[in-house]
Amino acid sequence: MSKLDESEIPGSDPLALFEAWFEEAKAAEPNDPNAMALATATPEGAPSVRMVLLKGHGPDGFTFYTNSQSRKGGEIRANMQAALLFHWKSLRRQIRIEGPLAEVSSEMADAYFHSRPFVSQVGSAASDQSRPLDRRATYVKRVEDLEEACKAAGEVPRPPHWTGFTLAPERIEFWRDRPNRLHDRRLFTREDGGWTNTLLYP
Repeated sequence: MSKLDESEIPGSDPLALFEAWFEEAKAAEPNDPNAMALATATPEGAPSVRMVLLKGHGPDGFTFYTNSQSRKGGEIRANMQAALLFHWKSLRRQIRIEGPLAEVSSEMADAYFHSRPFVSQVGSAASDQSRPLDRRATYVKRVEDLEEACKAAGEVPRPPHWTGFTLAPERIEFWRDRPNRLHDRRLFTREDGGWTNTLLYP
């Protein structure tokens, strides 16, 4: 067996460590370093997962935006718990985050919605996300009609069901690839307003 690198994932502030890894990912990943898998579940425990984009993060948690009338939105409303996964393949790293969700304020949702490109605003407002669509032309026509109606105003009214959620982390696990599957894993758990941490067997 070749000599192994004995260095470990540092056990300090998980939010600062996330920031450091995220900055490296933004420099290394060719597309969407802020892409993350979002796992939700129904009250009965049936899971589902999809990719979304991280749009904000800080001491309060990790924020994404969505149509709350979509499948994921319905599951979130029914069970305000979720898990996130960042996988940066070029860096051979993963971060898993779990915790409760809270809806962002209307002001935050408005600000982010109107920061998007005009056509993206139109596309979101015209979509009945996750509902059956008879043919693509129907959706394209709705987008074209709404775009024409909103051109004069220069922006699109945010639909009340288009909102955001922030996940407040209670568990954050960092994973780093090592040769021969001798990977590094460190789990941070929030306790009494602070963080405890431990290495895990890979």
